[in-house]
Amino acid sequence: MAADTMTAKSAQPRLRADALRNRERIVVAAREVIVESGAQTPLDEIARRAGVGNATIYRHFTDRRELIHHVALSVMSGVADQAEAAMAEEADSFSALRRFVHAAADERIGALCLLLSDGLDKEHPDLIAVRDRLSAGVEALMGAAKADGRLRTDIGVGDLMVALNQLTRPLPGSFCMDFDAFVHRHLQLFLDGLQAPARSELPGKSVTLEDLQHRP
Repeated sequence: MAADTMTAKSAQPRLRADALRNRERIVVAAREVIVESGAQTPLDEIARRAGVGNATIYRHFTDRRELIHHVALSVMSGVADQAEAAMAEEADSFSALRRFVHAAADERIGALCLLLSDGLDKEHPDLIAVRDRLSAGVEALMGAAKADGRLRTDIGVGDLMVALNQLTRPLPGSFCMDFDAFVHRHLQLFLDGLQAPARSELPGKSVTLEDLQHRP
C-alpha cells in the first residue's frame, strides 16, 4: 500500500508537468497558425500543429474564445518581456529600440490585431494589465530614444505597434512561401525611417495603444 501511495504521489507532478507542456504547445501552435491563416483556423489544425488531440484542447480551454484569449495574453506578455529586457540590457537607446522591434517580430506580434479583433473582451482585467505593461515598456524605450535625439518625436506607441503588426503579418495565401525570410529586412528599413532628424512631417497625430483599443 505504501509503495502504491508513493508511486501515485510521484506520478502527480509528472502529469501536471505534461499538462502544462501540452497547454503551452497548444498556445504556441495557435499563435503560429493564426499568423499564417487567420483567427478562424479550425481547431483541428491547431491540434495537429501542437501534436495533441482535439480533446486535449478542450480539457484546457472551454471554447475557441478562451483559447484566443490566452494566445493574446501570451503574445502581449512575450512582447512586454522583450521591451523590458531591451531597456535593461542595451546601453544605446536606439539600439534598445531596434532590438525590441526585431524581438517582437520573433514573438509573432503579427497575430495581435487578428486576436484582438476576434470578439475578445478587450476590457478583461488580464488583457488590460498586460496591455498597460506592454505600453509602459515601449513608452520607456521610445522615450529614451527621443530624449537622446535618436528617434523622431512625432510618433507614439500605437504607431510603432501598428507598423509592427503590418510588417510581420503575411496576407493569407501570400505568394511568399517563406515570408519570415523578409520580415527582419523590412523591419530594418522601417527603423531607418524612425530615426531623427525626420525627413518629412507625418499627417495626423501620434497614436497610443489606448487609441487602438477604443477606435470607433
